[in-house]
Amino acid sequence: MRSYNRTAMFAVVLIAVVTTTAAKRAEAQSDPYAGIDVSEASLVGELSGFSEGFAKVNGIRLHYVEGGEGTPVVLLPGWPQTWWAYHKIMPALAERYHVIAVDIRGMGASDKPEGGYDKKNMAVDVFELMESLGYEKAHIVGHDIGSQVTYAFAANYPDATLSATFLDVPGLDDAVLGLKLLPEPGGMSEKATPENFFLWWFAFNQVKDLPEDLIAGRAHLYEDWFFNYLMVDQSDMSERDRAVYAHAYNSRDAIRAGNGWYQAFPQDIVDARDYSDLEMPTLGLGGFGYYWIANFLETHAESYQIEQLEGVGHYVMEEAPDAVTGYLLEFLEDAETN
Repeated sequence: MRSYNRTAMFAVVLIAVVTTTAAKRAEAQSDPYAGIDVSEASLVGELSGFSEGFAKVNGIRLHYVEGGEGTPVVLLPGWPQTWWAYHKIMPALAERYHVIAVDIRGMGASDKPEGGYDKKNMAVDVFELMESLGYEKAHIVGHDIGSQVTYAFAANYPDATLSATFLDVPGLDDAVLGLKLLPEPGGMSEKATPENFFLWWFAFNQVKDLPEDLIAGRAHLYEDWFFNYLMVDQSDMSERDRAVYAHAYNSRDAIRAGNGWYQAFPQDIVDARDYSDLEMPTLGLGGFGYYWIANFLETHAESYQIEQLEGVGHYVMEEAPDAVTGYLLEFLEDAETN
């Protein structure tokens, strides 16, 4: 009887250990960044001289972070990030300019309405934000989806655009209709390169409802794949950075809103057919997206500078902040003096 009790007790303890271990593993998978403070207050507090604000524009509320004095430089981030994507370059820019990093419509702490994600309408958001802050003109800088909004802004508000900068992604035009449906023979590579990257998510993000079912609560799994595929050196994006972005896209509303930017692509392409060539000073900085930007600027810009960032992937502000800052500061100064 005593031996039986010991065996039973051992079985109970073993079951408890296994159950606890499984629970911990499940918890880690569902929230690997538990305990990391990603609140807006903590993020803004890390940038000396910066503060956050909200503005009611074009029927929604936009969140932005601003700092520095001088001519305004509006920073527009892309998917799957937030204004925090610019945090490595904002302090240096703020030494000469008034920096305004924006959570575009559907992003971060900004509103996530059901519609309005065509880039022409999102340019209205940015224009009205500038007006609310008392500015008639600004330098506009965009990365990824933010680059597409930059193009729409510059094309629709040329008098308000002192310069336009495209970071690793250009504006949208008919060239997007020719993107590959399948990868190269032999299958998809583990890492993108400037010569070969397969944008399968452009199609996946067109689907309604299913991405929310698959990704909600597991955004880190989805995003970590992209950071691995589109970055050269994974250490350039910290665990804290990844936690910020996973948190920002972990809900159904956030996934729906972010995918709304992609679902508006067909309308964006139609709108772009009526845009005139960009006449303001224009800069393109590309890692993986260098050739895409170069082809776009050759077609749509009258006066442009294009630079390739060697050994850099898609997330150029994180991967090469010093190079991006250097090129950008030199370009902005030239744009204002020439």
